[in-house]
Amino acid sequence: MQFHNIDIVMLDMDGTMLDKHFDDYFWEHLVPEKYAEKHSVTFSKAKEVLLSLYRAHEGTLNWTDIDFWSKELDLDIPALKEQIKHLIEVHPYVEDFLGLLKQHKKKVMLVTNAHFKVLDLKLKKTQIGQFFDRCITSFEIGHPKEDIAFWEKLYNIAPFDKDRVAFIDDTCEVLHTAKRYGIHNLILKRKASSKRADKPCPDFYTIEDFRELISLIRGD
Repeated sequence: MQFHNIDIVMLDMDGTMLDKHFDDYFWEHLVPEKYAEKHSVTFSKAKEVLLSLYRAHEGTLNWTDIDFWSKELDLDIPALKEQIKHLIEVHPYVEDFLGLLKQHKKKVMLVTNAHFKVLDLKLKKTQIGQFFDRCITSFEIGHPKEDIAFWEKLYNIAPFDKDRVAFIDDTCEVLHTAKRYGIHNLILKRKASSKRADKPCPDFYTIEDFRELISLIRGD
């Protein structure tokens, strides 16, 4: 990976820059707990029902659409996220890396499947928003990043040279889609959650934390 040949760095948010523990805890513990209370079922039954629903919508816009889930589950999902926003944490060295990119005059873009409301919540809770030239969500594009149409429409909105852009994400499927579109400089961020082991994905240049990319840029 040679950053002197890169003009634009695109970064995913959840799992890549932010600890995915917040999202895992929310969807696998808090939401089942509230669903069980609302529908008078056990926690284990609620979790069984919800995991089935999640799987049915994974990889679609519904998957990260908190308005959809509010209606589907009859729960105030945005309000529940507010309740545990103290769990939103930035991965180590992310802000150092973003600041270094700006020092080196790189254009920095946040490219996320997160809903507008979730993006707003997380940017208010953290300080990372100051580093981005532009923040683009799949809801603005109309397709999730797992869909090649996302990348085609992203190019129309914010054109880039495929050979001079780097994209960093924690999801193997998303990186494969970006590769199919023609982006060559792809980086997998491991340790998406500080509390959970990763699934293996040996197909891409991989980092465990952003110190590795900081060293690359500085030439250490």
